[in-house]
Amino acid sequence: MRGVTERAFGDRSGAAPPSQETEVPRGTAALLTPDVVVTVESTHAPFDLRDLTPVTRGAAGDGRRVVLADACGSGLDLLVEPSSGTLAVTARSRPLARHRALRLVTPGRTELLWRAALLQYPTLWWGGVRGDVPLHVSAAQVRGQGVVLAGPGGVGKSTLLAGLGREDGTPVSDNLCTYDGEQLNALPEPRRVEGATVGSGHRRMPHGRVEQPWDSRQDSIVPTLVVVLRRGTGDRAALRAIPPAVAARALVTGTYAAGELRRYWAFAATLALGTGLGPAHPAIVSGAERLARSVPCVEVVLPGRPVASLAELVDLAVGVGRHPAAAEQTEPLEPLELSPLAVPGPPLTRARP
Repeated sequence: MRGVTERAFGDRSGAAPPSQETEVPRGTAALLTPDVVVTVESTHAPFDLRDLTPVTRGAAGDGRRVVLADACGSGLDLLVEPSSGTLAVTARSRPLARHRALRLVTPGRTELLWRAALLQYPTLWWGGVRGDVPLHVSAAQVRGQGVVLAGPGGVGKSTLLAGLGREDGTPVSDNLCTYDGEQLNALPEPRRVEGATVGSGHRRMPHGRVEQPWDSRQDSIVPTLVVVLRRGTGDRAALRAIPPAVAARALVTGTYAAGELRRYWAFAATLALGTGLGPAHPAIVSGAERLARSVPCVEVVLPGRPVASLAELVDLAVGVGRHPAAAEQTEPLEPLELSPLAVPGPPLTRARP
C-alpha cells in the first residue's frame, strides 16, 4: 500500500515515505520517538468487530480502541488504539464505487481526504488528548519574530508565506497547526501555491493550486506576533493594532470555517466518546484567547493584488503592535513610504500613532 501513503503524505519527490510508515516528518522531529504510528495494511477485509459495541453510526469500540468505517469519507477503515505514550492507527483501504468515482473526477480531493484520515486528524486528536488545540493558521519565523497569520481561507496567508525568502525567514506551516499554550507546532504537509505560477508536473489541488515540497521548514515557533489578514475594497492596504479579543475571534472563526477541518469535529468527538480520552470538543476559544493575549496583534487589510512581502509586513506590524494606545482605538490612516518591492503594488498605510 505504498502508493496510498505516498499520496497521503504528499511526497512526489522520489523519496520514500517516513520509515515504518510513521507520521514523524523528515528533519529534526524525525530524531524523536514517534508518538503517532500509522500502519497501512494491504488487506481489504473489514476489521473484526467481535467484542466491540457501537459508539455511533460507522464506529464501534470497547473503551480502549475504536474502529471507524470509511473514516472522514476517505474509503479507509481505521483501527485507532491509544496507549500511555503512543497512538497506533491501522488503516485498510476499502473503497466503494463512489470513492473510485471521486478519485477519477477530483484526485486532489481524494488525496486530501487520505491525508486527513491517516495523518492530520489522528495527530490533532492525540495532541488534543494532551491539551493542544488545532488552529487554521499559517506560521513562520520572520526576522526573529514568531509570526502567526490568521484569517479565513483564501484571504492570502499561503500567498504571503510562499513569497518568504530564505534571507528573511523560515516557514513553519501554511495551513494547520496546534497550539500548546507556548509553542505553535506544524502539521507537516506540502506547501500549496497558485497553479499559474509553476510549470506542469505538480499535483493539482482544489482552488487552482498545486503542491510543492518545501525548500526548508521548521517544526514549530514560539509566537511573538499575530497578524490578522482580511480583504478590503480599496486600492491600498492598511495596517493597525487590534485588541486581543478581535484577534482571538479571527483565530477561532478562521479555524471553524476551514474546509480542511470540517470533518474533524465529528472524528474527534467519536474518538473521545469511544475511548474516554481527550475533550469532547477542542478548547479552541480559550486557546485562541490565550495566544492573542500573550503577544501583540495587528490587522492588515489587503487590496485585490499583492502589495508587500511578508517580511516587510512583519517589520511594519512589529512597530504598530508595540504602540500601547493603538489597540484601544481606530486611528486615522497615514501613507507609509516603502522600500522597492519584488511585486509592484500600491502603497501601504498604517494607523497614525
